[in-house]
Amino acid sequence: MRERATANDVPFTPLDKLFEPTVPQGPELPSVDTLPVEALCPFSGHPFHLYTDEKLRELTDSIREHGVLMPVLVRPLDGGYEIVSGHNRVEAAKLAGLDKVPVTVRELDDDTATILMVDSNLQQREKLLPSERAWAYRMKLSAMNHQGRRVELTCSQLGNKLERKRSSDLLAEEEGLSKNQIFRFIRLTELIPPFLDMVDNGRLAFNPAVELSYLSPENQTILFSIMERDELSPSLAQAQNLHKLSSLGKLDESAIEAILLTEPVLKKKVTLKVERIAPYFPRGTNPEEMEAVILRLLASWQRSREQKRAHESGER
Repeated sequence: MRERATANDVPFTPLDKLFEPTVPQGPELPSVDTLPVEALCPFSGHPFHLYTDEKLRELTDSIREHGVLMPVLVRPLDGGYEIVSGHNRVEAAKLAGLDKVPVTVRELDDDTATILMVDSNLQQREKLLPSERAWAYRMKLSAMNHQGRRVELTCSQLGNKLERKRSSDLLAEEEGLSKNQIFRFIRLTELIPPFLDMVDNGRLAFNPAVELSYLSPENQTILFSIMERDELSPSLAQAQNLHKLSSLGKLDESAIEAILLTEPVLKKKVTLKVERIAPYFPRGTNPEEMEAVILRLLASWQRSREQKRAHESGER
């Protein structure tokens, strides 16, 4: 079994080449089989997080009781089988103690497999993290472009002319977004991992993040260190200024600090999701009442800390 790759390990079409024409290929008839779970490996560069906690427990319980109702889509690869769609079903099947799962086996090239993998996740998942959507769009657009170049070459050899749309236009139509929105999501893949994590957990807003994606990895690393040290998050205006200086080749550590420390900044926000704190309150408690209780507890905690420090100072 080969070592699992990450999205960063997968070769992609350069960003300036992604928005080119394409013509999609049609699927072939599948075959159904049953395979050992040990014979299945994750899709190379799979950008979606697997289920955890309650969702994983629910899926595991369902499979334990009813089995895997929807076959896992796989393709033959390197003497085994690569999962195209059904990573969560396979993981839950393992936890449920199943040795084998039903599969649909299809002979798929890399581009078609990538498109099917992305589409199945975009359609089935209720919520997607910005990083998941960003890498999914980049992977699919790169595959669509590659398919389009193959079809264009074949048609030119046959002397045929096809009315073609750009891959980015097709993807935007499928997702119900503008081409600019697709491009801005894809820009997030140029962020260093700590920044992408901050976007996912809400510590870095989407629009400033897009601007920061134009900074070199080195400057992003410097910026991240300063942000963590001083507990700052750049505003959109600051991020735009950083982007501008970077494009001029004038961005260094001193310039980054000057922009962050001399312009208004956004202090980090602490966000408590209601569903995470609701179990600690009686049923029916509204958010305002929760906030009041939390503030009273914090005030009590602060008084206790002050009394403890005063006591320790008196002992010295």
